[in-house]
Amino acid sequence: MRKRKPPKRYHLPDPKFGDILVTKFVNQLMERGKKNVAYNVFYQAIAIVEKKANENGLEIWKKALNNVMPSVEVRSRRVGGATFQVPTEVRPDRKTSLGIKWLISYARRRNEKSMEERLAAEILAASRGEGAAVKKKDDTHRMADANKAFSHFRF
Repeated sequence: MRKRKPPKRYHLPDPKFGDILVTKFVNQLMERGKKNVAYNVFYQAIAIVEKKANENGLEIWKKALNNVMPSVEVRSRRVGGATFQVPTEVRPDRKTSLGIKWLISYARRRNEKSMEERLAAEILAASRGEGAAVKKKDDTHRMADANKAFSHFRF
């Protein structure tokens, strides 16, 4: 067990929108330390979203992220030799990080030509409540609902 919790690290806001959440998203999107490339991919994806939806791209992205963030999940808990899937509430910081990870990972699996197009398509789908990332959230909620009987094992 640790003696103390490590200090929380804070992110600087991004240069274009001045939003900390955008920086977190770009850090997750980044590969091999190429942050500039990740920023360009994100900004171009937002521009594509704006063009397709004729609305503010950042607002659509935030709506998509809110549609993807889970509120409950299952955690494994061993009780008397048996392992139970116990539904638990998701902490706010974990909620955003899960939403970001799912949005990016399912965007990477899409079939569009460039990463900008893939990300834009996944953002648009998630903002409408469709897409693979939203399905993942629904599956997580469904699993937690199915295991509601074990909620008294919560730790």
